[in-house]
Amino acid sequence: MQFITSNLSMILLIANILLSLIIVFRERRQTAQTWAWLMVLMFIPVLGFILYIFFGRGISKDKIFDLKMQAKLGMNIEIEQEKLALMRGLYPHPPTGQADPKQLIYMLTVFESSLYTTKNQVKLFTDGREKFDALLEDINQATDHIHLQYYIYRSDSLGIEVRDALIKAAQRGVKVRVLLDAWGSTQVSMSFFDELKAADGEVALFFPLFVPYLNPRINYRNHRKIVVIDGEIGYTGGFNVGIEYLGLVKRFGYWRDNHLRIHGEAVYALQNRFLMDWNSQHTKEVSYEKSFFPTITSDGDKAMQIVTSGPDSEHEQIKMTYLKMISVAKKEILIQTPYYIPDESIHEALKLALLSGVKVHIQIPNKPDHMLVYWATYSFAAELLDYGAIIETYENGFIHAKTMIIDGGIVSVGSANIDVRSFRLDFEVNAIIYDERLAEELRKEFYEDSKVSALLTSERYEQRGFLIKIKEGLARLISPLL
Repeated sequence: MQFITSNLSMILLIANILLSLIIVFRERRQTAQTWAWLMVLMFIPVLGFILYIFFGRGISKDKIFDLKMQAKLGMNIEIEQEKLALMRGLYPHPPTGQADPKQLIYMLTVFESSLYTTKNQVKLFTDGREKFDALLEDINQATDHIHLQYYIYRSDSLGIEVRDALIKAAQRGVKVRVLLDAWGSTQVSMSFFDELKAADGEVALFFPLFVPYLNPRINYRNHRKIVVIDGEIGYTGGFNVGIEYLGLVKRFGYWRDNHLRIHGEAVYALQNRFLMDWNSQHTKEVSYEKSFFPTITSDGDKAMQIVTSGPDSEHEQIKMTYLKMISVAKKEILIQTPYYIPDESIHEALKLALLSGVKVHIQIPNKPDHMLVYWATYSFAAELLDYGAIIETYENGFIHAKTMIIDGGIVSVGSANIDVRSFRLDFEVNAIIYDERLAEELRKEFYEDSKVSALLTSERYEQRGFLIKIKEGLARLISPLL
């Protein structure tokens, strides 16, 4: 019996080693991630293999998420014209004298097929109640269609408010489509939307779970927040649908976030993104309709681009955007992020900016929503102190804003955090805006947040206890997997 057990253990060990080598190295991934998964597979043989199946296995771009096979609905001609103009040296002149965005615009247009638009009205929301009041009003005014996509949707009082508004819209003849991430929205059942579906509304899940909390694609989440109303009004940013985003959950306190309401040509890109995400799930696929991309008359003058990325992408578009924004900074980089777990390129780019005399000011939460993520964030951010960065912890609740402001002229607001998950694993969307006035509005909000934040100094950081140091060490070790 002992002989059989010994042989079985040896067979399992050899099988685990072979599977580790085959499974990990057959996929393209960063070296840090490779070693992290090797450690998991080697030190937790059976459980590690199961964890890899659910959290480490790459998705098949050809079979699962074939967005490349779909034309960019309604945008092909405009993007190709822009590409040709830029390659001929005909650069646009966005209204900012604070920073030079030409190279960024070129990169996003030519290599990432991001439509550059100039006639946009943009309203910034920093408070959840104000954002959802505006959204509900727009839903109530919709006449043709509503396309709504969120990572988290809860069946609480806010979820009921939004659902009931969608039901009324559907009952008056508006076509309503709702796309929710299956993992992020596990707390809402499909029966919650029965009345909406009875009114001819459609509800779909992105990467639906086979059973609750169990799916081999569980590690790939659609983190985007997009609403498009009648093809003319768009919303995107950081707020999800749940009462915590209204500041009504004691654990988090006041929820500080950034969200945008856009009226103008940039909505075409949000619409295109929603339709491709919707069609990727092969649930009542939709094709081009003129009403999806109407002629938009807007008095706005905000120049902007919408950039998206995900594990289906060849490039890490949003990470590349952040890197380019950091590289063009001459004076100041302001960052708000709930999670700062950068890969080496972002971390080194910020260090280089600091060494070059650029001011880097980062705000992170002082309330964890994910414990290991929090300690990894704290550790990576503190490392920048030695280079002269200003690091603050937000003390007025939970800061969830994902914002970067460069030299008071270039702004990024969206769903992507500065972490490996947002860069490589999640489907994200950011709005890049070239406008001094919006940048100044966001700067003012940033410095208002500074008034309710605590400065993280080297002295304060060194005073952390032994247990915290252990937590940080563990969090840093597995940060490529977070």
